[in-house]
Amino acid sequence: MAYSGSFLLGIPGFGVVLDALNHIFNPLIALDPTPNNPILSVFIIALGVSILTTVAQKLLVDQDKMNEMQAKSKALQKEMKEARASGNSKKMAEIQAKQMESMKDTNQIMMMSFKPMIITMVPILLMFAWMWSSSIHNILIILPPGVYYCTLTPVFHWIGLLFYGGQLSTIPFSIGWLFWYFICTMGCSQILRKYLGFKNGF
Repeated sequence: MAYSGSFLLGIPGFGVVLDALNHIFNPLIALDPTPNNPILSVFIIALGVSILTTVAQKLLVDQDKMNEMQAKSKALQKEMKEARASGNSKKMAEIQAKQMESMKDTNQIMMMSFKPMIITMVPILLMFAWMWSSSIHNILIILPPGVYYCTLTPVFHWIGLLFYGGQLSTIPFSIGWLFWYFICTMGCSQILRKYLGFKNGF
């Protein structure tokens, strides 16, 4: 099968990977009650990606330690702001020394944040490559009016026009598959984070 449009297609043998993904996900689209408007298919794919990334964060990141280090950093920033407001140079010097020591914590936070991203990057890129090369890429999602307005789609359309130009589709309540994917991913991720006990969920 010939593919087009994916930035990964230049990799030798990548077409074989896409063929394998076709065997996995094409039946999903076929089961969609509205295959010409694959709202459910894109939602299920986004849910799968959300589960993967959220579980990876839960397993690979010490949430308590990260929250503790972030709280410590915010407290030092608040103390520094108060010291500057009062003009207490001695206090400012003490806080600066503490901030220099806390740089190790900042580096740890960054390293912990990178772990799940590195592990989930490959499957997410593969999923994007498949969607970009599949029939979904050329399909507009038609949302129910309530969902269309509740997700603030008209506002995002206006922002897109403002910054990127182009024109809106003349099809009522339509949305690009990629935008629908991001809406589903963000919503599912927040719900999963709350369910798995992330303190910075909602």
